[in-house]
Amino acid sequence: MVSPEHARSRLVAALRRGVRVRTPAVAEAFATVPRHLFLPGTPIEAAYADEAVAIKYAGGVAISSASQPSMMAIMLEQLGLRPGHRVLEIGAGTGYNAALMARLVGPSGAVTSVDIDPDLVVQAEQNLRAAGVDGVELVAGDGALGHPPRAPYDRIVLTVGSWDVRPEWVAQLAPGGRLLLPLAIRGSQLSVGLDLGPDGLLHSDSVRSCAFIRLRGVAAGPDASVALTDDGLAVQVAEEAPLDLAGVRAALAAPGPMLPAGVKLGSADLWDGLGLWLAVTDSAVLRLLATGPAVEGEPGRRLLPIGPDRGTVALAAGVGGPRGLGAVVVDPPVTAGEQPAQGAIWLQAFGPAGPELTGRLAALLDRWTAQDRPTASELRVVVVPNGTSAGAGTPAATVIKQHCRLLLDWPAAAGRGGRPHHGGPPHPPRR
Repeated sequence: MVSPEHARSRLVAALRRGVRVRTPAVAEAFATVPRHLFLPGTPIEAAYADEAVAIKYAGGVAISSASQPSMMAIMLEQLGLRPGHRVLEIGAGTGYNAALMARLVGPSGAVTSVDIDPDLVVQAEQNLRAAGVDGVELVAGDGALGHPPRAPYDRIVLTVGSWDVRPEWVAQLAPGGRLLLPLAIRGSQLSVGLDLGPDGLLHSDSVRSCAFIRLRGVAAGPDASVALTDDGLAVQVAEEAPLDLAGVRAALAAPGPMLPAGVKLGSADLWDGLGLWLAVTDSAVLRLLATGPAVEGEPGRRLLPIGPDRGTVALAAGVGGPRGLGAVVVDPPVTAGEQPAQGAIWLQAFGPAGPELTGRLAALLDRWTAQDRPTASELRVVVVPNGTSAGAGTPAATVIKQHCRLLLDWPAAAGRGGRPHHGGPPHPPRR
């Protein structure tokens, strides 16, 4: 049986090889804090595996988990913690992340961690005691409200997914402080590090791909997806886009011709490459998701594999006009765990408006390729709280949330050889 020390050393080495850990301070924190003590009853090998571990369920669905160590490392590097920093964490979970942060801020700093589940707070307190960790205050409460008694904070970090940027978090940041959160942006969830500027706006310092369980309580956002059929097919749309469920169903029932895409795509491209770029460029983009085994002849069979499930991106016709979709599909279909081969990616028309939408989708795909396939890490985000002026400039897209608006841009694309394209969509990006 492997010892905790050996398992921990092996995990740190793997995080270094994968460039998830970039700084000596974060490496030292992972090497020092015993993760297995925050997962009592979990075998040592599983405790130090680079996997998330669910710790609480409701109705058979995980509602809290110990995050994947590589994702934790990415976010700790994004946070840029230094000795003396005051930190607020929203989503205490097992207490392990708070322990890592306490190590990074040192005895002159302070970590406050809030969780909506009192039972998890009690367990996290026991875990921290077992690990001999000081400098962490645990609070049972709704993290949407932050924790005013210990504000202001140099860093606020969410370890749960959020649909919006709450004004409470902005108000409790120290001048020049950083808010890091898994933020829903046009169907993707992105770990966005946001620095509070003197203009009162939050400007992104870094953007990374992520996938977190979503907030509960008063900050719970709208459902990420809506069921299309009873056999596991669902749809996601941009925040401000109308959803014509009947139109999507009707279009999928009328498959049409396919065009070769001429590019190779993997599952990550659906969310953090092409899919995100398309969604920022045109709010008519939606994503189709399918769970369960693929069935011969059903619409989800040609979707791209995403772990055990399948998904794709598509352009949809507007409400009130001819119904249709232009979607990215894979043919021949591939099974879970496989990636489509070169030449297996197609653009398929569905419904009367499908051919026109497929043409638009092909033009957008050409633009994305010409700009060297931008990814999530190159996206720049400015968060403008309600009641605050955005200043000058015209973003590529604006996403309206309840408490703010997000200004989105791909500034790197213009400087990487992206050539002008004259065959793009017949209208400017919708804002």
